[in-house]
Amino acid sequence: MKSLKQSALIISSLILFSNNSIAQNPIIQDQFTADPTARVFNNRVYVFPSHDIPAQPGRGRAGWFVMEDYHVFSSANLTDWTDHGVIVSQNKVNWVDSTTFSMWAPDCIERNGKFYFYFPASMKQPFGRGSSVGVAIAGNPAGPYIPQQEPIKGIRGIDPALFIDKDGQAYIYWAGGNIFAAKLRDNMLELASDPIVVTEMPSKGLKEGPFLFERNGIYYMTYPHVQNKTERLEYAIADNPLGPFKFTGVIMDESPTGCWTNHQSMIEYGNQWYLFYHHNDLSPKFDKNRSIRIDSLFFNADGTIRKVNPTLRGVGLTDATKEIQIDRFSHISDNGAAIMFIDSLNTFKGWKTTFNGSDAWVQYNAVDFGSSKIKKIIVRAMSEKGGILLLRQDNLQGKIVAEIKIPAGADWKTVEARVSKSKKGIHHLVLSSKDSGITEIDWVTFK
Repeated sequence: MKSLKQSALIISSLILFSNNSIAQNPIIQDQFTADPTARVFNNRVYVFPSHDIPAQPGRGRAGWFVMEDYHVFSSANLTDWTDHGVIVSQNKVNWVDSTTFSMWAPDCIERNGKFYFYFPASMKQPFGRGSSVGVAIAGNPAGPYIPQQEPIKGIRGIDPALFIDKDGQAYIYWAGGNIFAAKLRDNMLELASDPIVVTEMPSKGLKEGPFLFERNGIYYMTYPHVQNKTERLEYAIADNPLGPFKFTGVIMDESPTGCWTNHQSMIEYGNQWYLFYHHNDLSPKFDKNRSIRIDSLFFNADGTIRKVNPTLRGVGLTDATKEIQIDRFSHISDNGAAIMFIDSLNTFKGWKTTFNGSDAWVQYNAVDFGSSKIKKIIVRAMSEKGGILLLRQDNLQGKIVAEIKIPAGADWKTVEARVSKSKKGIHHLVLSSKDSGITEIDWVTFK
């Protein structure tokens, strides 16, 4: 892993552009997102997810996945994300049955200056029955995209994934009971070969969501697989895009909280590999409304993938002068600290950290305190009987640089406190409770 100093140099060289800043997992917190396909276009990361929405009368099936359109999000630093809005909607595609709300996992790829967005959906007559894959084309990765009038002939299934090899040959993969693969013609709109079934993965259990990438001459076929009751992320390797593949290992274990699905993509960006995936963070009681995440991905010397442990902190640096959601922690004390929703009826308001014991603490890693002296910490907090918070940098054994007194009251308050002898540059942030009373924290920031 790169040092914090190296990360700072990379991040500081990037241009920031955002109207939706989220530096933690999940990276999008104002809507449900799932099945993220990440791509690097023009030195910027674009994420093309599916879009879960709650079912309503006449709009989707209650208790099931409901997806009617696609957004695209982008970032130059994996911290500040911009929502570019809807790029394709089911009621604006000629061949799609807009009563089905079945716009599953998409993908996008660039060729010869054009961007080809591939998406699955249920067909209406006279185009056929079941699901197929369509293409929308744009001159910019953020759109606008123009859907083709018909789906790709020869594809029946969902979850398209694209790959262009070093020789220029394009391939498309999809799921439909098995994982299928075929070559694409240069126009990126027609199959150039008969589909084959990728059969070398585990034979039992649902497999879907293929995503293929190449690294150092190894072709990695990644996919979710129901080995037991829920999906885990696995991979197989080959020496060419069509296999034969050899099952190699697990990238991420099943969700510890029981989220039934997962879906993945991988990119290299700034000399670091990243895994994009999803979980049901914003809908813990209903796993059909999901949210996308990012964590770092690492390889062993032999090219095998190290298993990824999902985190709340995610990736990227956090600017100290922005609101820092410490509930997306890197580490938390075993006792006296808990994370819960601010409003369980509106989870998009996010989470809060609750201290209910002396010396309870939360550590939030990789905060950029900049090159100027930090003078104040600002905390949005609430404590019915009043409380005292302590701020340290780097670790729990670090010197206390601020003591924040939270006044007694039943309402949220924004409290300021002086910061003394704080360190410049990139450091971890540690916030702890000095007393045993109950204190709730929404966010902290510095100036």
